[in-house]
Amino acid sequence: MKLSSSSNPSIAEGGSRTSETQKDPRSVGAIAGLAVAIIFTCRLMRSPSPPPRRQPKRQAPTTSNTAISTQSNILLEVFPASKDLSLSIRFVCLQFISLLRPTLGQIVRQKLNEGRKVTCRLLGVVLEESSPQELLKQATVASSVLDVQLEITKFCDIYLMERVIDDESEKNVLLALENAGIFTSGGLVKDKVLFCSTENGRTSFVRQLEPDWHIDTNPEIVSQLARFIKHQLHISPVKTEWTAGKVFSSPSLELFFGCVRHANW
Repeated sequence: MKLSSSSNPSIAEGGSRTSETQKDPRSVGAIAGLAVAIIFTCRLMRSPSPPPRRQPKRQAPTTSNTAISTQSNILLEVFPASKDLSLSIRFVCLQFISLLRPTLGQIVRQKLNEGRKVTCRLLGVVLEESSPQELLKQATVASSVLDVQLEITKFCDIYLMERVIDDESEKNVLLALENAGIFTSGGLVKDKVLFCSTENGRTSFVRQLEPDWHIDTNPEIVSQLARFIKHQLHISPVKTEWTAGKVFSSPSLELFFGCVRHANW
């Protein structure tokens, strides 16, 4: 087993944590304004309808009109009673509803149950490659997982780890992570990317770090760590029911946080 660390040999040292930015007061004002618009909308709905007017000749829909119409149809499904409202007020209501949706950062915190330390394997989770042999040629960060990975890095002290065959594989992995912007945008440092020569080595890393969450694709490792780690996420294309420990299953990391949909889950 070997540990790659460019400057700091201690793998248990905590990294810097980026606190979430406070809400902008302007966003609160925007929500208040939208609330007033909705109240105005309700009053319009109660007022008597004006006499019908002659419909003008229809024109070919433009891109902007099509977008407003689409959003209006969505709103009408949610609020059927708002059919008499103008498109502009419907659009305002739709924007108000969108403000109530949680951000990706909020979803990450909720899903991780406020866990502050995370360990995660690279192959099959962050990287598109699935075996150490593939890393001999190249390493590729999956674009679909990048946003989730960066949000976890902002909120948690995260360690990435993988079994590799040689030093060249380590270089390929570090280069791929660097090109994806994980070291600059998310605050992850290279010292927290750990390499080992065996699968048991990864288990040893996790046991030493004692994270709140561990993310892995190997069911044997997940089973071994179930007694020691509070929460685990097993990444697998086949849904697995776990009886020991708090183990969750998902086809991918981004699917676990609801970023995309999967037909079989």
